[in-house]
Amino acid sequence: MREIIRLEQVTLWRRTQEEFSYDLKKTIFSILEGKYRKPSRKLILDQVDFVVNSGERVGIIGANGSGKSTLLKVICGILEPTSGQVRVRGEIAPLIELGAGFDPDLSVKDNIILYGVMLGFSRAEMTRKVNEILEFAELEDCLLSPVKALSSGMMARLGFSIATDIQADILILDEVLSVGDERFKNKCRGRMEQLWNEDVTILLVSHDLTFIEKSCEKAIWLNKGQVSYAGSASETVNYYLKAVQNG
Repeated sequence: MREIIRLEQVTLWRRTQEEFSYDLKKTIFSILEGKYRKPSRKLILDQVDFVVNSGERVGIIGANGSGKSTLLKVICGILEPTSGQVRVRGEIAPLIELGAGFDPDLSVKDNIILYGVMLGFSRAEMTRKVNEILEFAELEDCLLSPVKALSSGMMARLGFSIATDIQADILILDEVLSVGDERFKNKCRGRMEQLWNEDVTILLVSHDLTFIEKSCEKAIWLNKGQVSYAGSASETVNYYLKAVQNG
């Protein structure tokens, strides 16, 4: 199998709110008064190593705050690691944050086309896809509406529909199955099952461990920014549940 994603010793430190709140004037006065202390930084990812091969379906599990979403952002290139290497071969279709990548002032139609063009698809290809994307998202009446007029649920449906329709090499999904009502969640699961049968590499963050175990071949358990376990989905879920039960 062809290697498509590789992370080697990836470490990420991020600034805390305290550091963001510092300005030059405050810093100078605190130095003059002898009270300056360097604002703290938080270690989010700690020497993360793993490899994903083409066509694999990999679940990423762990408690809130364990670094799962941050890890996806590093793989997508949204965040730069402090140290280590990230190698990705192929185009990524990310669905990470609600509305991420959308221009709020552009129409729904223009955002669909723009998203695809940024991933290397032609304008003509994306124009042909508009109707089917809107139909799946149940937003046919919103073709010319600006994205900022959509509710959060509508935006989530639109993002999922685009990301899962354009058939990029790598699909990265963060808690997409928590979006919408139960009927739409089932619709999303059906779309995901179709993707499982195609040669698409999928990284999926979810708290739905049953879905991870059923749908993914491999899984990674992230704990406080470190890989605690990586193996088959069932093994990884079992180790994680035992750790949770043992406190």
